Amino acid sequence: MDYVNLGRSGLRVSRLCLGTMSYGDASWASWVLGEDDAKAHIKRALDAGVNFFDTADIYSFGKSEEIVGRVLKDLGVRREDVVIATKLYFPMGGGANERGLSRKHMRHAIDDSLRRLGVDYIDLYQMHRFDVHTPFEETLEAFNDVVRAGKAIHVGASSMYAWQFMKALETQKANGWARFASMQNHYNLIYREEEREMLPLCRAEGVGVIPWSPLARGFLTGSRTRGGGGQTARTEGDRLAQSMYSENDFDVVDAVSAVAKQRGLPNAQIALAWVMHQAGVTAPIFGATKLSHLDDAIAATDIKLSEEELNLLQAPYRPHAVLGHSYGDAAELMARARRA
Repeated sequence: MDYVNLGRSGLRVSRLCLGTMSYGDASWASWVLGEDDAKAHIKRALDAGVNFFDTADIYSFGKSEEIVGRVLKDLGVRREDVVIATKLYFPMGGGANERGLSRKHMRHAIDDSLRRLGVDYIDLYQMHRFDVHTPFEETLEAFNDVVRAGKAIHVGASSMYAWQFMKALETQKANGWARFASMQNHYNLIYREEEREMLPLCRAEGVGVIPWSPLARGFLTGSRTRGGGGQTARTEGDRLAQSMYSENDFDVVDAVSAVAKQRGLPNAQIALAWVMHQAGVTAPIFGATKLSHLDDAIAATDIKLSEEELNLLQAPYRPHAVLGHSYGDAAELMARARRA
């Protein structure tokens, strides 16, 4: 496993990040796995050299954080040897201040995440989405306070417009506040709109890029077929996945399948390898509901795609409307929170 710096920071992370939304409580989502499966997956990742783990308070309403913390402790992992990332933004209760990126909510959210993870600091504390209801300066200063208090080492951003991110970076610079070290954005072979502005911005500003959904929520694995066939348990229970990608995107899947067939490899390895070939990408965040998913991701780190293969994979792309950082895209998670 190779290790690289997260942006301009000195934090060294593996070229893969294991996303842990898949571990928690099945009552939150039908495809979520319990602690025993999580332990097997995390151990496999650690054995392969993965040191980077991403979670969020909203995943199974905190149970994902609890499981990640317990599993790492049970496996005897030294705190120095892992990079733990978590996020805040989505509602964690019915109160008016139990959501968003206000100073008040962040003060409670960081302490709750530390308690659930069973650690005294978080390596990368991230905003899960942009909060239009809180002044950006308040959010950025609150992140700075978290770092100055020693509760987080670095802070990161997630899906937003490039102009918003540039404004954030300049505001942090002007005030001497802790700077965003990373951008966790939506990026894969089906959705490449980030190449227009966000990825060049991150390269220019030295911000690490840790894309979410590098396999398009399973779409690129080739399990689904035109007309709605081949749904997995994950996609059947994931309405967000079904709404983000359409029949028009199967041409990209066909290209992935063609390269995969020539190589004698699974689609997942080719699609993930493509993301890792893109300039500025630090570590794609992959999820797993089977050990084979981990094996595919790990194997992808050794794949070198030729220029011809890259061109073949990229040729069928069709522009998309912005996907991944509007309130509509997050409606599923918010609805669950309101029912809690």
